[in-house]
Amino acid sequence: MIMALPLQIFITYFLLITATASSRFHSKPLDAAPSPTSPPAGFTIELTRSNSSSPRLPNDVDGSSPYADTVFDDASYLMKLQIGTPPVEIEAEIDTGSSIVWTQCQPCANCYNQKGPIFDPSKSSTYKPQKCDDGPCPYDATYADKSYTKGTYAFETVTIQSTSGQPFVMPETLIGCGHNNSGFSNASSGIVGLGWGSSSLITQMGENFLGLLSYCFSGQGTSKINFGTNALVSGDGTVSANMFIKTEKQGFYYLNLEAVSVGDNRIETLGTPFHALDGNMVIDSGTTFTYMPESYCGEVKEAVESVVKAERGASPSDNLLCYNSDTLDVFPVITMHFSGGADLVLDKYNTYVTYGAGGVYCLAFMCTDPTSYAIFGNRAQHNFLVGYDPSSLLVSFKPTDCSSLWS
Repeated sequence: MIMALPLQIFITYFLLITATASSRFHSKPLDAAPSPTSPPAGFTIELTRSNSSSPRLPNDVDGSSPYADTVFDDASYLMKLQIGTPPVEIEAEIDTGSSIVWTQCQPCANCYNQKGPIFDPSKSSTYKPQKCDDGPCPYDATYADKSYTKGTYAFETVTIQSTSGQPFVMPETLIGCGHNNSGFSNASSGIVGLGWGSSSLITQMGENFLGLLSYCFSGQGTSKINFGTNALVSGDGTVSANMFIKTEKQGFYYLNLEAVSVGDNRIETLGTPFHALDGNMVIDSGTTFTYMPESYCGEVKEAVESVVKAERGASPSDNLLCYNSDTLDVFPVITMHFSGGADLVLDKYNTYVTYGAGGVYCLAFMCTDPTSYAIFGNRAQHNFLVGYDPSSLLVSFKPTDCSSLWS
């Protein structure tokens, strides 16, 4: 679905962790930061495990499932949740590429100017700092674009909604309380990590929820993110890709890309260094663009160039393929072929973005070096109901008008 206002292009950066936190991919507008000279790269560390013994309500005890409202903010998708007692509502970025839940907290030595009030733990009766030998346990996460969050871990009550109409309450949930944060969108108070690491929100919900989650992203209006059995994606048009979990890449959900079709031209990964059988691409809700290694990505770009007859346009980065055009009609349809039988025919909105004041479209695929992660970003997932099912090792996609699904 095309937005009424032209979208700017966003480059994604990878989160480099310098202490006890998980990794994610971060988005910044091209006109707000220099184009990177190198693609996303980094590593994952998972050092903190929740020791909460508080009970979690079993899934579907009353036939209901937890969920949260989501909103779109430029290149990111935010979910609404409440923390503390009494509960304070925050909006934080949905991130399946990390496994830490954090929000800005008072007192704040250096906080970015978020739109909503900053959480004050001194006003919550359920806030309990996580203790280390020399005091509260610290965390320190630094991003490649120099964005960062520093603070301490704590146990706190987290509340979202439920299909029963009653709140879904998670007592003693491990969160990060950020006291020194910079470089993030002021629409977001922090990040909700939804990877499979031990400290992510979905893991802390408990085994009864089987790690099930689904979302439906749209550049217009609001939507929902579902957990538990209500997150299962099925029905007409649904296709499923194999999910791969790699213990050495903790927290990431992998898909296995077999080929990309540009129109009728199918470009196989077989015969390239990108080819794999056990997962070669991270699916991530916290990254905007789709990234592939240069050796393969170059072939995809060449296929697009062979079809598009428009004049090449000004590009904000050497890594972007741009054309002067006022319409998407000149561009080919792109299909992503994942192992398991998922052939995702992407809408042109998912694969081409406008740049600047308009009149220029750029391919929303970027090339990386072979040592970096390949990423299936959130732009490509637009208007799909996407369901993660770690218990069955499947990621399901159902073409959906996400902006009207819950209107």
